[in-house]
Amino acid sequence: MTERKTNRTLVLIASCFVVLCVGSLYAWSVFAGPMAEHLSALTGKEIASLAIVFTVANAVGPVTMICGGAINDRLGPKLVILAGALLFGLGMIGAGFSRSVAALIVCYGLGVGLGNGMIYGTVVSNAVKFFPDRSGFVGGLITACYGSSSILIPPIANALMQRMGVTSAFKLLGTVMLLILCASAFVMQKAPEGEKSQAAAGQRELGWREMIREKSFALMLLILCCGAFAGMMLISQAAVIAKNMMGFPAAAAAVAVSLLALFNTLGRLAAGSLSDRLGAVGTLRATFAASALAGLLLFFCVEGRQALFYAGLALTGFSFGSIMGIYPGFTASRFGRKNNSVNYGIMFIGFSLAGLFGPSLMNALHSATGRYQPAFLVSAGLAALGEVLLALMKKQTRQG
Repeated sequence: MTERKTNRTLVLIASCFVVLCVGSLYAWSVFAGPMAEHLSALTGKEIASLAIVFTVANAVGPVTMICGGAINDRLGPKLVILAGALLFGLGMIGAGFSRSVAALIVCYGLGVGLGNGMIYGTVVSNAVKFFPDRSGFVGGLITACYGSSSILIPPIANALMQRMGVTSAFKLLGTVMLLILCASAFVMQKAPEGEKSQAAAGQRELGWREMIREKSFALMLLILCCGAFAGMMLISQAAVIAKNMMGFPAAAAAVAVSLLALFNTLGRLAAGSLSDRLGAVGTLRATFAASALAGLLLFFCVEGRQALFYAGLALTGFSFGSIMGIYPGFTASRFGRKNNSVNYGIMFIGFSLAGLFGPSLMNALHSATGRYQPAFLVSAGLAALGEVLLALMKKQTRQG
C-alpha cells in the first residue's frame, strides 16, 4: 500500500512539471506582437495579427489527444509523452527559425499544438485514474499547473526577448522545455488496473463508440464549448485588447495577462475540489453564472474603467479555469475511468471548437465594428446557453 501511494504521488509531481511546460501554449499573446514585428521586418509586409497561429494550435490538439490516449491505454504514458515532447520542443525551436507566417503555422501551430494535445490529455487522464478517490481535486491540480504556465512564462519570455530577441527566446525556451519533458517522461507510470477498479461500484465503463451514442455526450461537448469560449477569446489576445480597448501601456497590458492567468489557475484548483463535494453539475452552473457576469462587465468597459476591466478579466479567468478543472473528472464520472484517455480526448473537441471560433469571432466583430465589446456580449449569451444546456442534461439524467 505504501509503495502504491509513493508511486502515484511521484507520478502526480512529474505530471505537474509536464503540464507546466506544455501550458506555455497559452502564453502565445506575449510572443505574438514581437513575432509579428520580426516577420514584418523580414518580409517587408505589415503583419497586423498572428491569431491564426494560435487558432491552428488549438484546433489540432484533439487529433493527438485521441491518438495519444489510445496509446496510453495500451502501452502507458512514457512513449506518448516522449513523442509529444519532440513535437512540442522542436516546434518551439522551429518557431525561432521561422521566416514567414506559413513556417510559424507549421512549427508553432502544428508542432506545438499537436505536441500539447498528445501530452495534456494523456497526463490528465492518467493522473485521474491513479486517484479515483479524489478525481476532481487531481484534475483541478493538474489543470491548475497547466494554467499557471501562463503566469510564469510571460515574464520569463519578456525578459528573454528584451535581452536576446524573440527568435532566440523561442529557441532557448524550446530547448529547456524539451529536456524537462523528456526527463519527466521516464518517471511516468501507467495507472495499475487495481487503481481503476476502486471507482464507484457499478459505474459503467464505456468505450468511445458507446460514449458518443449516449444522449448526454453531445450536451457535455456543447457545454464545454460554451464554457471555454470567453476564455479562449481573451487568452489569445489579452495583451492586444488591454492596449487597444483600454489604452494600457505595455507593462500594464502584461499585468492584465498575468491577472487572467492567475485567476484561470485559481479557478482550476477551486472548482476541481468543489466538484468532489458539491457535484460537477452544480459547480458548473455557478461557473456559468460568473462567466455571464464577466461578459457583461467587459461589455461596459471603456478607457478609464480599469477596475471594471480587471474584474471582468478575473471572473473570465476564474470561470474558464473552473470549466477546465472540472471536465477531466466529470467525463470520467459519466463514462468511466478505464477509457478516459480516449474519451476525454474526444470530449476536448468542444474546447477546440471554442479555440477556433472564439478568437475568429472576436476578430470578425472588431473588424466590422471597430470595437471589442460586442464579442463580450456574445460570450455572455453563450454562458447563458450553457446554463440551459446543463438544465437539459439534468432533466435528461433524471428521465434516464
